[in-house]
Amino acid sequence: MRRPARAALISALTLAVLPAAPATAADPTTPHLDSVERTLREVSPGLEGDVWERTSGNRLDAPDGDPAGWLLQTPGCWGDAVCKDRAGTERLLAKMTANISRATRTVDISSLAPFPDGAFQDAVVAGLKASVDSGHKLKVRVLVGAAPLYHMNVLPSKYRDDLIGKLGPAADSITLDVASMTTSKTAFSWNHSKLLVVDGRSAVTGGINDWKGDYLDTAHPVTDVDLALTGPAAGTAGRYLDRLWTWTCRNKSNIASVWCASSGGADCMATMERDTNPGAVRASGDVPVIAVGGLGVGIQDSDPASAWRPALPDTSATRCVIGLHDNTNGDRDYDTVNPEESALRSLISSATRHIEISQQDLNATCPPLPRYDTRVYDALAAKPAAGVKVRIVVGDPANRGAVGSGGYSQIKSLSEISDALRSRLARLTGDERRATAALCSHLQLASFRSSPSAT
Repeated sequence: MRRPARAALISALTLAVLPAAPATAADPTTPHLDSVERTLREVSPGLEGDVWERTSGNRLDAPDGDPAGWLLQTPGCWGDAVCKDRAGTERLLAKMTANISRATRTVDISSLAPFPDGAFQDAVVAGLKASVDSGHKLKVRVLVGAAPLYHMNVLPSKYRDDLIGKLGPAADSITLDVASMTTSKTAFSWNHSKLLVVDGRSAVTGGINDWKGDYLDTAHPVTDVDLALTGPAAGTAGRYLDRLWTWTCRNKSNIASVWCASSGGADCMATMERDTNPGAVRASGDVPVIAVGGLGVGIQDSDPASAWRPALPDTSATRCVIGLHDNTNGDRDYDTVNPEESALRSLISSATRHIEISQQDLNATCPPLPRYDTRVYDALAAKPAAGVKVRIVVGDPANRGAVGSGGYSQIKSLSEISDALRSRLARLTGDERRATAALCSHLQLASFRSSPSAT
């Protein structure tokens, strides 16, 4: 869903449980959602409704005959070392087109820069054309987060012109806003959410960037996953994007932070979702969901409604440069405006039987970021001590390199993870031997490769 180590990034995750009776905050069938909700009400009460929200009445958006089809994995070529038949990728692209084609008012897209390209862009174009052909006039926003310096090569005007050119006559029925944003260069903060929200009623979200070079036009595609849902949680996602766009529109004259382009001289649509989809989203199913995002650094300093005063962890183990500020481990105000950090820790802490983590990394490149989130490691380490099974799969440490090279890992050895877990568990138990025994009995840790090749 997200990279725990990349704590300063603006990100979004959605936590869902399988269909059950309509839930309330006291529903005994949803203990994990209840735990997360209690934590968020304590840490970030003022952000409820747009940066996080619990809703009922959602539906995991699976096609008929495929009850697991709401989980959109790419490439989906399990057991095929050459990854020739990428069935998961085809389903993902088809779902993007299908959702957009049903738009009657708005299409909201967010990702990490660069802008959608290749077959991802083709899927967007096909969906928009189909909607316009059905007689609809649309408002469309495309927002990407750009890392410092790289931001200078992400040109919204070029993407706008490319999209309009591919749309042809259909572009006349579309009001388009395109932007790239960096909220803080020194704190390494930019949009990192991946969302496709249509009419505030359907959402596709997860970890997948709309990049042909890393996911499609390559012999070593990234393995990643999204989920699709309909219902009130999609409305939460739309309001979250309004928060990001409000900051973006407000700072559009600051070219060091924002580059923005519109079609036909249109105004920057800061509150498109609220203005165009103002009504409450109708229930479409019986799935309770907590949708959680974060604001990174630079959008809002703190949640003034929060009275939360945590005991922050010692940062000596995660610090690699003296004097470098650690938002992840040492900043209470940062926590209050990034509720996804607290949600992740609370979700892990609520486990009573087992935890499964499939993740690019648990650790960060240090500097400029801290080595890891100490409280995530503490929550994980407490589980083997309590007899809870923990299974973690991360990217292959042999796979280090620049984006696009096949290299995504940020660690050199899996021992970086196991050593950190053992260290935190030893602090908890006060016994190094007992900590090692608990990990050996209850932890599975592996790197992932889908083919025999080194990368």
